[in-house]
Amino acid sequence: MNQSTRFEIPGADSKRIVGDRIPGQERQLLFVTGFLSKRWGNKSKALADLCRERNWGFCCFDFRGNGESEGAFTDYTLCDWLEDARCVTKMLADGSPVTIIGSSLGGWLAWLLGQEFPHVQQLMLLAPAFNMMGKRAQDLSSERRQQWETTGWMPWDDDALHKDFPLSWKWVEESEALWTKRVDSLRRVPTRIVHGLQDVVILPKGSWEFTDHLLTQDHHYPIELLLKAG
Repeated sequence: MNQSTRFEIPGADSKRIVGDRIPGQERQLLFVTGFLSKRWGNKSKALADLCRERNWGFCCFDFRGNGESEGAFTDYTLCDWLEDARCVTKMLADGSPVTIIGSSLGGWLAWLLGQEFPHVQQLMLLAPAFNMMGKRAQDLSSERRQQWETTGWMPWDDDALHKDFPLSWKWVEESEALWTKRVDSLRRVPTRIVHGLQDVVILPKGSWEFTDHLLTQDHHYPIELLLKAG
């Protein structure tokens, strides 16, 4: 059975991006985690097992400031995490074609990576959180949003578990900037979006609106939206 090998890649600030890679043939699956998730959760473990069964390659990693990767969370923003994902995707160019599976925030980053790298040939987006931080800011009261913008910092939410992960306003600015360019210079990558109809954290409406807008820009874009119970 193929075993995983730990890797370390220096980020732009020389802090190490830590991940694991399993060798294989025919294709590679890259799993991009959701916001504040560690690289070895239930989804990534199941995908790694699938890849071992089929002798495919597999890869997952932690963003800088999270999990085993180096750095403090507050030192990084959305574009830093996108750059981390780029570094790992570039590393995989030495092997078989890549399928990226992204969950939540990782789903949106997967979309951006698929538009950029020619060796990425398929995308699977699981409850993708398109423009996650922009939507978060929009959903707040005007008073709290103004406080976030003025002070520059705000906890991700009111959950006590997240009090140690304050977000800078840059997350919102970068999220909105990337969102405005989401369908610029489209590259056709076969894409499947899977979203639960009862998802109350990342609403399925976002996936439907994204798909609808994409198809208005390119009627023949190879995208499939699966809205499932649960």
